[in-house]
Order: sequence, then structure tokens, then C-alpha cells
Amino acid sequence: MVSYKYEDIRNFYFENETGERIDCQKINGNLFFYNVTGLGFEEEIEYVQIGDNFIANRRKIKQNQIAGELDFYEMAYDEYCNFVDFILRASSLRLIYVPKKTIRTEYYRDIDLFKIDKNEEDEYNILTCPITMNAKSLWYEAKEEVYTIDPVTNELRWDFQWNAVFAAYDNRNIIFDNKGHTEAPFKLELHGEVINPKITILEDEIEVKQLDLNGLTIEEGETFIYNTKDTEQEIIKTGSSGTTNLFSFLNPNFINFYKLRKGASKIRLEADNEITSGKLTIYVQYKAV
Repeated sequence: MVSYKYEDIRNFYFENETGERIDCQKINGNLFFYNVTGLGFEEEIEYVQIGDNFIANRRKIKQNQIAGELDFYEMAYDEYCNFVDFILRASSLRLIYVPKKTIRTEYYRDIDLFKIDKNEEDEYNILTCPITMNAKSLWYEAKEEVYTIDPVTNELRWDFQWNAVFAAYDNRNIIFDNKGHTEAPFKLELHGEVINPKITILEDEIEVKQLDLNGLTIEEGETFIYNTKDTEQEIIKTGSSGTTNLFSFLNPNFINFYKLRKGASKIRLEADNEITSGKLTIYVQYKAV
């Protein structure tokens, strides 16, 4: 078999809900995923005719079906059983794709692997098994950063490695430039004590969305979680006494799980006291990578 370096090829992994992975691109190992189809995108578009022109008035992304072939090497049937056990024991699965690009970036896609075939080993003792899966999300990156407040200067410091900058006139504001193909959901975690938190989204300096949690106190030792990802939407606080659902703080007449538009948005975090510890994860989404 030809010898490759990892940087010479694209790589695939399957990951379960605990972060455990199976490497499916071991060219010189026991498992190789290839002949992969369905990595792009397809849209359904409806048009309205105006004179001799057609204007798109509705776009809808179609659900992708990803398929390919898995080759199992060296004790192939054992490797096959290990893979099937991993898939069927997982409560959720993600396909991780690392394209052959100048910058090697991991892209995630939530999937259901619903079909795997099983053939006979060939003369080289390789077991080839076609697999098929349904995509449940777009491709996305998880941009994860931790922030703290300096106890002396009371300045909120964000140590970003991606396209975000400080708003110099207000240390509780950040600006994020979403370079994805759609709006970006996010997950905010705040560690107590935090009193009466407020989350505001601004576009072009205009307040467009606000979640005002007046009356909520996140005690020391508790964590507030606000997740706007479609398949994981939640607003809760957790601690030693368990998990408390905070849906009573939401307004049923408005959209409560906000996303960041394509382009620049400002995120403002406020509370009646200092926010001393937390984490913000922004899921930058792509239709194709």
C-alpha cells in the first residue's frame, strides 16, 4: 500500500457524545474511509416571475445524505465489530472532516449513521463495507474561548484567536465577525455569582435582541447555560442541587434563542455585579467546506 502523511490527505473521524473518536483515515492502519459522497450542499429554491425575470423568494437547504466505503484491515472482522459497537452505543454522533487545505481545520456535522453493509474479505484480507448516514446539521466550527475579569482593573479580557476585537469604549462588549454561510448559534456559560444577567445583541450599533434575566441569581458554585443551537436549545442553571430549567424567564411572544448574523455583531454581557468566569462557544456554520 502507498504510504501517505496525514497532511497529504483529507481526514475523517466519528465522535460520540463523550468526545471519544474513531480515526477513519488510517491509510497505514486498520480503517480507511473513502469514495465519500454528499459532502457538498443542495438547495430547494422557489421563484416569482416578474416580467422576463425570476426572483428567488424562498430558499431551503436539503438534508444531505453522506455515503462512502470503509475498509477494515488486520483482524478485519474484529475491527468491524468494534466500529459497529461504537456507533450503536453512542447516544449522539458527529462526523469530523479535515479537508486537505493550507490551514487544517476540523469541521463537525451531526449525523445518524443508519446503514452499514458487510461483505467478505478479499484476497488481501481487506473487508470493504459501504456505509450511509443522514446529516442533521450543517458543517460547523466550535470557536471556544474563556474570559476572566482582572480583579484590579475590573477589565473584561477576551483572549481571542479568531476574528473578534474589543470595543474600546466598553469592556463588556465584544465584536464577532461571522464568516460562515449562515447565522451562527452560540453557547454561553457563566459561573456564579452573577446577579440579574442580561445578554444583548447589537447590529450596526442598533440593539436587535435582548435576553433580560432580571430576578435571576446564579449562586457561587452554580453555572448558567444558554445554548441557541437548534438541536440543543436550553436555558438552565446547574449546581450541586441539580439542574433548574429557566424557561419561565423567556417571553413566549418573541424569539428567545438568538443567533449571530453573517458579518459583524456585538455581544454585550451585563449583570448587577462583576462577571468573573465564563465561556462562550460560537458555532460558525458552513453549507460546504
